Amino acid sequence: MSFEHLAEIFLPSIEDELHMAVDLVDELNSDGLKHMLAYHLGWEGEGASLEARGKRIRPLLVLFTAAAAGGEWERALPAAAAVELVHNFSLIHDDIEDNSPTRRGRSTVWKKWGVAQAINAGDAMFTLAHLATLRLQDTAYSLIAFKATKILQNVCLRLTQGQYMDLAYEARGDLSMEAYWPMVSGKTAALISACTELGALVAETNDIICASYREFGYSLGLAFQAQDDLLGIWGDAAITGKSAESDLLSGKKSLPVLFGLSQNGPFAARWNQGPITPEEVPGLAVQLEHEGAYTATQAQATQLTDQSLGALEQANPQGEAGEALRTLALRLLKRQG
Repeated sequence: MSFEHLAEIFLPSIEDELHMAVDLVDELNSDGLKHMLAYHLGWEGEGASLEARGKRIRPLLVLFTAAAAGGEWERALPAAAAVELVHNFSLIHDDIEDNSPTRRGRSTVWKKWGVAQAINAGDAMFTLAHLATLRLQDTAYSLIAFKATKILQNVCLRLTQGQYMDLAYEARGDLSMEAYWPMVSGKTAALISACTELGALVAETNDIICASYREFGYSLGLAFQAQDDLLGIWGDAAITGKSAESDLLSGKKSLPVLFGLSQNGPFAARWNQGPITPEEVPGLAVQLEHEGAYTATQAQATQLTDQSLGALEQANPQGEAGEALRTLALRLLKRQG
């Protein structure tokens, strides 16, 4: 299939570009810091593996889009590395803020090295992402590098805003389902939208086509988060690599939870009494499903995926890369991990 074929070609180049970015830490004689970054990226340490690296969905989106829009995918490699580094910077900090002990089946950075050093690792990843973007001056043009840097800066601001809202919502009991979308727009959709926009930018598409690719990524990001919320309650932890109990235990106002609260049924009654215990999680997950939260969340993810595919058709992607983009969008609904 197009997806597997192109991923097999693109992934080694993505890893090479990421290694090039992380190697900059060597210039500061910070082997320990570099090891922390390499550990988080799945390259080193106990449990290092392809699975520990994650699926590299975001850099693949950049390269697929660049190729589908008629560009040379190799020119977009610095942008692909940049979005993956931003993504991983956010994961390191999110794991601290969410008190998550595992990520991709392994101990999180803060769990291994402590909160203070994990913050340093995340900050280094953030900085390396922006340095990677500047390398577009070498592979593309200075103007493209400038525009890409601006896109990435805006995304980082929106990521932080989304994470702020996510944490702030935990203490609020008056949230509606409408409050969910501004949060996930920043927390997830902004970066995925930037992936497709950056690919189109490097391919030097016109503004209309670039906007269609941006909308494709944005709707896809919303669908991705809705599906991730589904897995956060009903997913198989052995497959996802993280606890399926975490969303209910931490009090996160995910889409299924907000739906359940809107029903004012047994789930809402128990939720409003106070923190959930680990022993209650299985029963509450069943209760949520009975009240329609699973079906409603899945339907929302499907609708958003259809919106995303509609925007992709407007962009008129070409060739094998265009098929790979369609395949990736559809697979996000069928994720089991």
